[in-house]
Amino acid sequence: MKTTLDISDPLLDQVRRIAARDGDTLRSLVEQGLRRVVAERSAKAKPFKLKDASVRTPGVGSGYEQLSWEEMRALMYGGRGG
Repeated sequence: MKTTLDISDPLLDQVRRIAARDGDTLRSLVEQGLRRVVAERSAKAKPFKLKDASVRTPGVGSGYEQLSWEEMRALMYGGRGG
């Protein structure tokens, strides 16, 4: 894919000199740099952890154990949709 980058002149000159010296292309050096940054930042990223928001009760209240899901939902929403 082609894209346009705005790079400072001194940095671009330095990259071009390094690419010429090492027989690389500007494109390959940009890709190497981007891959390195992505790898570093991916390794640092903390995995998402969902906070435990469970309710500390023994379960469904007495009298509700035998209800179907549809019946429980009707009681919870009380005619308000859902």
